[in-house]
Amino acid sequence: MSRIGKNPITVPAGVTLTQDGQHVTAKGPKGELSFTLPAAVTGSLNDGEYTVATVEGAKNASAMWGMARTMVANLIEGVTNGFTKNLELRGVGYRAQSQGSKLTMQLGFSHDVIYEAPEGITINAPKPTQIIIEGIDKQKVGQVAAEIRSFRKPEPYKGKGVRYVGEYVRQKEGKKK
Repeated sequence: MSRIGKNPITVPAGVTLTQDGQHVTAKGPKGELSFTLPAAVTGSLNDGEYTVATVEGAKNASAMWGMARTMVANLIEGVTNGFTKNLELRGVGYRAQSQGSKLTMQLGFSHDVIYEAPEGITINAPKPTQIIIEGIDKQKVGQVAAEIRSFRKPEPYKGKGVRYVGEYVRQKEGKKK
């Protein structure tokens, strides 16, 4: 039995949650998001609370139950507060600069790395070594952060690269003479 799936989701004031069959849509102050529930689960909205339940006899209902509840909770969280990922650059000469929806990074290559932000995502670089990614879709925010990090992952000998704020990179010992 899913411990996450059985918890109801409270819909805050200012957010309208509608369901059309298996399609759930959330509208709030930051925008609108939607998600289609898997066939193994059903959702119901009553008295400002949204609950997800399994369909009897469905093969993978228990696997989809908690995931569907979390996805709907992320819709509500995204349209009310939004999501943020923070990245930091470590290394001599590693810098980032944002101009509109473009992020220009100098990561030790012979050329600048230019990343175009997808629709619905804003990228800011308040400091040359700090990148802030914001948006209402949790999956998109995480994907953009992972793509930016993949340009220069932190290496284990000097720790240089793009990393999440608070990420621990285990340092290896170098060669000995």
